[in-house]
Amino acid sequence: MNYFDYAATTPLDREAAEVYMKVATEYFGNSSSLHDIGGQAHILLENCREELAALLGIDKNGLFFTSGGSESNFLAIEALLSSPKKQGNHIITGMAEHSSIHGVLNRLTDYDITFLPLTSLGLIDEEELLAAITPETVLISIQHVNSEIGTIQPIKTVAQICQAQNIHFHSDFVQSVGKIELRGIAPLVSSFSFSGHKIYGPKGIGGVYINPAISWSPFFPGGSHEKGFRPGTMNVPAIAAMTAAAQKNNSNLADAYQKYNSWRKVFIETLNPINNWVNIYQANDDNQLPSIIGLGISGIEGQWMMLEANRLGFAISTGSACQIGMQTPAKVTQALGLNKQEAKEFIRISFGNSTTMEDVIRLGETINNIVNQYKIADLC
Repeated sequence: MNYFDYAATTPLDREAAEVYMKVATEYFGNSSSLHDIGGQAHILLENCREELAALLGIDKNGLFFTSGGSESNFLAIEALLSSPKKQGNHIITGMAEHSSIHGVLNRLTDYDITFLPLTSLGLIDEEELLAAITPETVLISIQHVNSEIGTIQPIKTVAQICQAQNIHFHSDFVQSVGKIELRGIAPLVSSFSFSGHKIYGPKGIGGVYINPAISWSPFFPGGSHEKGFRPGTMNVPAIAAMTAAAQKNNSNLADAYQKYNSWRKVFIETLNPINNWVNIYQANDDNQLPSIIGLGISGIEGQWMMLEANRLGFAISTGSACQIGMQTPAKVTQALGLNKQEAKEFIRISFGNSTTMEDVIRLGETINNIVNQYKIADLC
């Protein structure tokens, strides 16, 4: 089976797995315990925090470890709302945000929420964002990289707008950590989230950054771990493995970006014979993560295309795995203004470390064959 769903999850890196096993067996103490074994785990934990903070260009005092991106998004938003820069009850976010963002915002019944669509290039319209801001706006949440089409939002610009308007800014960095250089961007936001299993680390581990200048109140009262940010014994083996994976990814950012960009171009070229039926949802190169390709094939439902590709040995998806679990169309299709039929046609291709150029070409040829056979059968 050829795997093309790296945006959903990645295999655990072998070196990171070795780190996990070593820490789990040799540094197994509770990092909050006062004896020497606990102290060794605590030292390792803080070393990981310091290393990840350096990779991201942030103050380590604002970095907290969680169970993953979804929990990080939830706790970050709750933390920011516990300490707003001004009084108000208005929040702005994007229609295409991850389901965990929509989930936490939908429960905030005392707040008015504005959901912004995307332009045809899959980007937030800066003028529309400015027009949506009111004196009551206390929080803006815009993801950095969209998980379904890979468009890169103008985080620096949004951060400048938020700073000028005295508004907290949260950004979901789950699809950008380990894929884009972030040291010039991460310090600009009030908070951001990330996840280990998107960068060849373990599942069930992630992190959140909250600007240390913000005096947040914990969502879970009485917790003693992570300065009270969240309860639960620290998963030091997973944190160490995630840190090892992040270090490895970060050392190869430029080469990986260039490789995925060339594969993207080759894949799109292989679809030339059926380009009259293919719609690729993307931005220009400067605003596009090359490893994620969101597209639709006119007249063919994405789920059927996914099942056919699977039958022929290729694992692709119809969007975010979290959204698929809810049995609803990818949120990005609504944000792009696609109609119901176009939304059903959506599929996602995503590259990763084990992908080869030969795999990319064979996937493109396979999709060509599926479409041609479908169209012929449809004419009969």
